[in-house]
Amino acid sequence: MIDKLLVANRGEIARRVFRTCRDLGVGTVAVFSDADEHAPHAAEADAAVRLAGVAPADTYLRGDLIIDAAKAAGADAVHPGYGFLSENAGFARSVIEAGLTWVGPPPAAIEAMGSKIEAKKLMAAAGVPVLPELDPDAVTEADLPILVKASAGGGGRGMRVVRTLAELQEAVAAARREAQSAFGDPAVFCEPLLQNARHIEVQILADRHGTVWALGERECSIQRRHQKIIEEAPSPAVSPDVRAELCAAAVNAAKAIGYEGAGTVEFMLARDGRFFFLEVNTRLQVEHPVTECIYGLDLVRLQVEVAEGAPLPAEPPTPRGHAIEVRLYAEDPAAGWRPGSGTLHTFEVPDVDAAFTVPESYGLRLDSGVESGSEVGIHYDPMLAKVIAWGPSRTAAARRLRAALTGARVHGVTTNRDLLARIVTEPAFLQGETHTGYLDEIGLDVLAAPLAGERAMRLSALSAALADAAANRAAAPVQGGLPSGWRNVPSQPQHKSYEGPDGTIEVSYRLTRDGLIAEGHDGVHLTVATPTEVTLDVDGVRHAFAIRTAGDGRVFVDSGLGPVTLRALPRFADPSDLVAPGSLLAPMPGTVVRVETEQGAAVADGQTLLVLEAMKMEHRIAAPAGGTVAELNVSAGQQVEAGAVLAVITESPNTAAETSEGNPA
Repeated sequence: MIDKLLVANRGEIARRVFRTCRDLGVGTVAVFSDADEHAPHAAEADAAVRLAGVAPADTYLRGDLIIDAAKAAGADAVHPGYGFLSENAGFARSVIEAGLTWVGPPPAAIEAMGSKIEAKKLMAAAGVPVLPELDPDAVTEADLPILVKASAGGGGRGMRVVRTLAELQEAVAAARREAQSAFGDPAVFCEPLLQNARHIEVQILADRHGTVWALGERECSIQRRHQKIIEEAPSPAVSPDVRAELCAAAVNAAKAIGYEGAGTVEFMLARDGRFFFLEVNTRLQVEHPVTECIYGLDLVRLQVEVAEGAPLPAEPPTPRGHAIEVRLYAEDPAAGWRPGSGTLHTFEVPDVDAAFTVPESYGLRLDSGVESGSEVGIHYDPMLAKVIAWGPSRTAAARRLRAALTGARVHGVTTNRDLLARIVTEPAFLQGETHTGYLDEIGLDVLAAPLAGERAMRLSALSAALADAAANRAAAPVQGGLPSGWRNVPSQPQHKSYEGPDGTIEVSYRLTRDGLIAEGHDGVHLTVATPTEVTLDVDGVRHAFAIRTAGDGRVFVDSGLGPVTLRALPRFADPSDLVAPGSLLAPMPGTVVRVETEQGAAVADGQTLLVLEAMKMEHRIAAPAGGTVAELNVSAGQQVEAGAVLAVITESPNTAAETSEGNPA
C-alpha cells in the first residue's frame, strides 16, 4: 500500500493527483522550481521540496533530484503526471531501483513506445494500421504534403507541416531544435499529412492480471501548432462499428507491449473511415477529465490501485452523456499564438460544480494550476486551466461551457478565452464537422475576434472613466460627496483616454443635474457608479459593468457585452517611455535562439530577423517593413525581457515614399 506519494510534476496535474490522494488518505509531496516557489501545487502538498533553478533541464527533468526529494520527504511512491519525465523509461527504472513504487506503466512498455519510429514498427507487427515512415533526406515532391515529427515526447513540440521542398530543410532543423530542447532527443522523422483528418484517441487502462479496458474514444481534432485545445468524448464522427474497431486496435496495442496502468492510443481518422496509428502516450493525458466524466471514474485512483497490485473489474462502467474540455492558455491567438506572462490578477470561473473531480451530476468541472495572484512565467507550458462541461447531450455541454467561458473573469494576461467561447458556438463545431484543419478553415479572423464589439468597448471605456471618477471622489479628503467634475458654472467636459484592443478610445462626459451627458453615447443613462461597479441604461436596457484596476494603469471591465482590457493613458507622455521609430520590441520574455541578420543589412517586409524561444516553443521575429537594420541589440543566447528593443529598422526611401503617397497630409 502506498503511504506517501511524490508527484514529479507541477501545475494543474500535480494538483489533480493531490486531489485523489486526499480522497484516498495518501500523503503528498510536491517538488517545485524557484519559479514555482509560490505556485498553488507547492502550497497544497503535505510536504514540498525545492529544485534549485528555473529551467526544466535543471529542475523537473532532473530525475536524480526528484528521487532524492522523495527519499528526503519520506515518500514511498512517485507519480510522473504528464510531460517532463512521465515517458522516460530510464527515470521509471531509477524510481523502481530506488525502492519506490512507480505509478505508471512498466519501463519496458515506456521504452517500446518512447521512439515513435520504433513504435510504428511494433504496432504494424501487431496488426495495427500505421502510416508509412519517410526519411527526411529522401522526401520528394510526390510525397508532399508531409508532417515532420519528433521521435520522442509529445505536446505538439518538434512538429512542422511541409508543403514545398523549399521548406523542408528549415522545418527539419527547427523540429530538431525544439525536440532537443523539450525532450533531450533531436531525432525526427516524416510521414504523409492526412488533410482534414480527425485526431481520435482511445483511453486504455490495464492491470497486472491481464485485464485491459478501452474506455471509448476522445476527439482531439481542434489544435493549434499540433497541440490540442479542445477535446470531447465521445466523438461526434465515430459510429458504433468504428468505435469497436478503434477500441480493439487499442487493446491489441496495449497487449503487444505488456501495458499496465493508464495510457492513450492515438489515431488519425481519415474522411473515408480508415484510421492509422499515431502513438501510445504511456501516461495520463491532459484531456483525461472528459473520459472520467462520462464513465464516472477517477483514473488517478485507478492508476494508484493498479500500481498497488489491485485487479480491475472485468468490464468498465457504461458511459453516460457528453463531455467537452477546453484548455485555457496564456496566449494571443491573433498574434501568432504568442504566449503571455505576468501576474494573473483575477482568475474566477462562475458556477463550478467540482474541482479536479467528476461532478455529482451533469455540471462544470475546473482543473486549474493557477489562482488569483499567480505568476505566469516563461519557463513552462502556458496552460492556465482546463474547463470541462459534462451534459446529457453534446449541445448541453457546449452551452454550459460557453456560459462558463463568457462569464469568467481572467485579468492580467492575454488568453485564448474569447477564441474558445466562439468555437463552442460556431456552426461547424456544433454540427460536429471538426478536423485538424478546422482553425484554418473557419479562420482566426472569425474565431479570434474579441467577444466585445466596438460599441461594447466604448461603453466599457465610459464605465471605466466613471468608476475612476467615483474612486477619486471616494478618496477625496474634502467634499467627497460632490459629483465628479462638479462646477458651479458648467465648464468643459471631463476627459479620459484609454488604449483599447483596437486603438485609442476617447471618453468625454459631464455629470449634470439631468444626469450623464457623454459624447457619442446618445441614449445612455447612468444608474450607478462606484469604484468597482457601474450600471448603464443603454437604449432602455440595463447593463452592469464590473471594473478592476491594476497598478500599471490597466483596467479590466467585465460585462454581459464581453470582457475588455484597457490601459489608461496619461495626459502627457513621458519622454523616457518613447522609443525610436522603427524599433522592433520583444513581444515576450525569452531567449534569443539565433539571429538571421546583421547591422547594416537590407531586409524585406516580413523577413525573419531573429528567433526567440519562450515556453519551450520557437517564435519568429520578423521585419515590420522593408528597410535597413540600423541597430541590432541582441545576440544568440541572450535573455530578453518583454518590450526590450531588439533592433531598429529604418525604412528604405521607396517604402517611405509609398507610405507618404498613400497617406497624404
